[in-house]
Amino acid sequence: MASEEHKLLSQYIKDVHSILRKSTSKLGATVAWQEHCANEDKLSKYAQCMQKLATTHWETNCNSESSEAKSRIEWAVEYCNYYFLQQAFLKYREKELQIAQKLDLQIDVKEIFSVPFKLIDVGSCYNPFKTCDIFDVFAIDLCPANSSVLQCDFLKVNVGAHTVIENSIVTELQENFFDVVTFCFLLEYIPTSELRIIACENAYKILRPGGLLIINTPDSKHVGANSKIMKCWRYALALMGFNRIKYEKSRFMHCMAFRKSLDKKIATRWADMYKEEYMKYAIHIPQDFNSTDETVSETVQVRCTSEDFQELPFNFPNEEICN
Repeated sequence: MASEEHKLLSQYIKDVHSILRKSTSKLGATVAWQEHCANEDKLSKYAQCMQKLATTHWETNCNSESSEAKSRIEWAVEYCNYYFLQQAFLKYREKELQIAQKLDLQIDVKEIFSVPFKLIDVGSCYNPFKTCDIFDVFAIDLCPANSSVLQCDFLKVNVGAHTVIENSIVTELQENFFDVVTFCFLLEYIPTSELRIIACENAYKILRPGGLLIINTPDSKHVGANSKIMKCWRYALALMGFNRIKYEKSRFMHCMAFRKSLDKKIATRWADMYKEEYMKYAIHIPQDFNSTDETVSETVQVRCTSEDFQELPFNFPNEEICN
């Protein structure tokens, strides 16, 4: 059972998210986000609450309740170990090369990953990955909780030839540079689908081909409750050039790994072939669908089964590609 402190910390986090969404509805996303980023006192308190909540309560729950309550950080580390150290990326590379051949694409990119892998933790708060030896961590946040995290607005940062840091503020990130981008409980913080799209597009720009985008988003409902939303995420990210290569619904969250395709056309082909009527270039969260948007809500919130969450095969219809 959650302690009183746990409840108070959680409520503050939820209140900040709610206020930001309401402000966005009233003022528009651009103005609301600007005002939110300018409120240093609120951001500072949010960072302190999030650090306390994550390090004291979430980790305790993950260690004591069950293996199913694995932390978002632990999940990301385990999958990166599998993908990079066990060289699972070679399997996905081979599949992409076979698809590229069918599309008459010339792939000249070679994936060479070495320890420590360059990881950028977006919305890091307190830098939870800093103890992981396999990573060279670049931690950024709107309002860092400690000095190991740099200040950066990932929605507005420039992407260019170099990473530029001025007075502990990141003003530019290097394109095609990072091996891993992590969004650990980040996208639900961002108030609109359009801004979430910008975040994911920026992740695509700074990732090396074959690199990973790791997304964790909280959800304590049963596996089918928000499956249509998760499928829409997969579709939107495929249009950007990402292939979803791992999905897992744990007790408290959705855990996803997306691979930046060696050629964008490989990922967009999946989107074209598996598109369903409700799928759009959007990244919604359940909170987007309030009582005033009943039409959209009814379109997305439909009854689903656990089978809706099983990974679709990487191979396409009538194509024999290795499993």
